[in-house]
Amino acid sequence: MYSKLCSNLVLGVLLLGLGLFQYQYAQPPDTLWTKTFGGVAGDAGRSVQQTIDGGYIIAGRTVSFGAGGADAWLIKTNASGDTLWTKTYGGVDDDYAESVQQTADGGYILAGMTESFGAGDFDVWLIKTDASGDTLWTKTFGGSYWDYGYSVQQTTDQGYIVAGITRSFSAGGIDVWLIKTDTLGDTLWTKAYGGSNNDGANSVQQTTDEGYIVAGYTASFGAGESDVWLIKTDTLGDTLWVKTFGGVSWDEGASVQQTTDDGYIVAGRTSSYGSGTASVYLVKTDAAGDTLWTKVIGGSGYDEALSVEQTTDGAYILAGFTSSFGVIGHDVLLIKTNDLGDTLWTKTIGGNDYEWAYSVQQTTDGGYIAAGYTESFGAGGGDIWLIRLGPSGVAQYDQSMTPSAFVRNQPNPFNTSTNISYSISHSDFITLSVYDVLGRKVKTLANGFTKAGEHSVIFDATKFSSGVYYCVLERGDDFVRTEKMLFLQ
Repeated sequence: MYSKLCSNLVLGVLLLGLGLFQYQYAQPPDTLWTKTFGGVAGDAGRSVQQTIDGGYIIAGRTVSFGAGGADAWLIKTNASGDTLWTKTYGGVDDDYAESVQQTADGGYILAGMTESFGAGDFDVWLIKTDASGDTLWTKTFGGSYWDYGYSVQQTTDQGYIVAGITRSFSAGGIDVWLIKTDTLGDTLWTKAYGGSNNDGANSVQQTTDEGYIVAGYTASFGAGESDVWLIKTDTLGDTLWVKTFGGVSWDEGASVQQTTDDGYIVAGRTSSYGSGTASVYLVKTDAAGDTLWTKVIGGSGYDEALSVEQTTDGAYILAGFTSSFGVIGHDVLLIKTNDLGDTLWTKTIGGNDYEWAYSVQQTTDGGYIAAGYTESFGAGGGDIWLIRLGPSGVAQYDQSMTPSAFVRNQPNPFNTSTNISYSISHSDFITLSVYDVLGRKVKTLANGFTKAGEHSVIFDATKFSSGVYYCVLERGDDFVRTEKMLFLQ
């Protein structure tokens, strides 16, 4: 069902912090499960977030269900991806949801666009629901032309910030549009940013100074036909600085996040650099928007990142699609990098038709949830696709499952040697290894078919230096357990 961009198995990085251990391979994590949602027509997921109950909320569009040509679609699942409820929102024309976030009251905020309601051809559409998806209020924003909302976030004052594009209130072509509302969706202010050509926003986030960071594209400014555009504003939407990134061709930012160092990570696509029609474009900046590094990832076809998030280890997870790798057509593309943007693993998932991932988030167990679109699987011409990956490195298991194996050592800390005991619930092929803090395997203690039950082995460390080591138990079904050991001579 999936193919790999990286075929060499390489032990990457051992990360130490807060007593947690994670080791990462070039081998990507396993797919724990996938789910499709849809009917006989075209349906697509655009945004996903893990909810406070451990389940997931997905926003997108449906042509299979609802009142009109296309309706906004909200789907709530449990932790296993099974549907708890679904809601459609819309009128007789086309209406879409592009972004969703769970709000502080346990409900949800959706942003998108509506042709059924509002003043113009399409208006920005904001929908607030309760925890069951029932509508509390809706708001439209726009003029006599078309205006789209692509990204929404609840702000610290319990209001909302929405980013998208406006044709109704632009200086030329289309412009970036930023809308700030109060908690009831009433407008506090709006700002348009742009020049004489087309400029647009795809992503917005409130920053730690309570201003905003916006990522998108500009054809009015920069070096090429279209450049990645990064806009930093104050709390009232007034511009503090703008930056463009790109070359002579088409480049675009799809997703932005403020990073833990107060800088920013931007992901999108570039046609100016790389060997294909388009490549994944990853840009890291400092707090002033100045470039720290850029990465171009892809092959000879068309590859694009549509979502990026900083992970708990300070690295990055990207989601998008690829025509360079995978089965055929476009496949879902997931990329994990380190904190410098170097690729740790890539994963493609798809069938014989077309698949995309529009949104990715790290889950509380260190795994990943991605949402998008599939034509290869499901009931209709296109379905919403929800993909759940295990954690990276430690990772080929779901930590919400009841543990069926363990490993521990006594004494710990130890001098000279320690007794490592381990248990497995059923007979299987296992490997028990010891790694140092640089991720190098220094000893294999067991490697073969092992009967169910408890076992033990002595680790003699007399030939090793003092320090921290990790005992790693790997089972044939990809279950992994680790134990931190401290060797003191």
